[in-house]
Order: sequence, then C-alpha cells, then structure tokens
Amino acid sequence: MAILHTVNKSPFERNTLDSCLGMAKKGGSVLLIEDGIYAAMQGTAVAEKVAGALEKFSIYVLGPDLKARGMAEERVIGGIKVVDYHGFVDLTADHDCVQAWL
Repeated sequence: MAILHTVNKSPFERNTLDSCLGMAKKGGSVLLIEDGIYAAMQGTAVAEKVAGALEKFSIYVLGPDLKARGMAEERVIGGIKVVDYHGFVDLTADHDCVQAWL
C-alpha cells in the first residue's frame, strides 16, 4: 500500500517531520507543504537528515508554498521534486491513501 505523507509544520518548531520519517515505510512518498517546506532547504540543520531520507522515500515540495515564503527553488535539496497544485492532486491520486502529519 503506497502512502503519501504530507508534512505542514516547520521542522524547527515541531517534531512532525521526525515522526513522519520514523513511521513511514520504505517506498512511500513525503510531500512538504505550508511551513513544512523549510525541511526541503539546503544548508539547514535538518538538510542532512532529509537528504538521507531520499534513499527510502520520494520527497516532494509544493512550489507555490516555497514562493509564498520567499524561498527559491534553487535552494531545494537535490533529489527533492518541486510540484505545483496539479502535481499535488496527481500525487494524491497515485497513492492508496494520504496521511497528514499535523
């Protein structure tokens, strides 16, 4: 069963990302939305952990949320795919279920 995990909290304010990565099964997908996009940025305290998670999960970040927070796509960790709202819908349709980490 393929699960899409959505994380909307900053990894610098909550442990939502850690909980998600600890519980998600290999082969699943993680979509970083809202303040969760900060986990996708290079050069942060969580960048190494997120880059390592790419070995187990497909990781995506919502482009409009990057833009809304003034973050450039060029700062996204290599291997993380930037998606738009249509990509978000496609991800939900391509997975058996969606788990929101609040």
